[in-house]
Amino acid sequence: MGVARSADRHWLRSDNGRAANGTATTRDTANGIEEAKSAGEALKKAQMKFDIAHTSVLTRANKTLDTILEILGQKDIPIKKTWRLNERHYGGLTGLNKAETAAKHGEEQVKIWRRSFDIPPPPITPDNPYYKVILEDPRYKDGPSKSEFPMFESLKLTIERTLPYWNDTIVPQIRQGKSILIAAHGNSLRGIVKHLEQMSDEAIMGLNLPTGIPFVYELDEHMRPIRKMQFLGDPETVKKAMESVANQGKAK
Repeated sequence: MGVARSADRHWLRSDNGRAANGTATTRDTANGIEEAKSAGEALKKAQMKFDIAHTSVLTRANKTLDTILEILGQKDIPIKKTWRLNERHYGGLTGLNKAETAAKHGEEQVKIWRRSFDIPPPPITPDNPYYKVILEDPRYKDGPSKSEFPMFESLKLTIERTLPYWNDTIVPQIRQGKSILIAAHGNSLRGIVKHLEQMSDEAIMGLNLPTGIPFVYELDEHMRPIRKMQFLGDPETVKKAMESVANQGKAK
């Protein structure tokens, strides 16, 4: 099983600061495109061949997946899209620049909202410019319903809506001998990693999955990793990429 976190994207804003994009649509950046290409090249170098790909309904993950499959020469494989692999819904923080939010509320409060396992941010409200954009997005016509659509999510809640798709859809395919590629987001992927490696709540909060560097798992018959995740990159590059992700929420 190959896994890639969606490449770097940013909000349609006048500044280039990263924002809590979550479930909203963002555009490609030059860096994001290069990250997706790097992920594709790493998987190609590892001679990975996939039978089925899974991704979220969000554009940034779809573009990452398309770029990877183009490089692999595997664009003809089936692609399954689901809202259950979406990024965490950041509620009232949606659209706010991370550094600006940290400067306003303090780095510790931002860390609590963004990184704590079960403490969600405040809910998104109708006066948020992205409220209707998200809630009325036609990509959610098959679910969830408007009454079920989350107004905020903690990491715990994100995992709770991600794992049913893993257990009910992806696991049966792996048991059939299929090789799976997942292109999703930092928090939905952390849910899968936490489940596979039986990590504690505290440990998963400290895991920063890098963009542009895919990782692979080989699972046994019990759907447990034969070994821990293997990043397709040299250790120093992986370390720096993880540190970059960890630093995104700090005030500047």
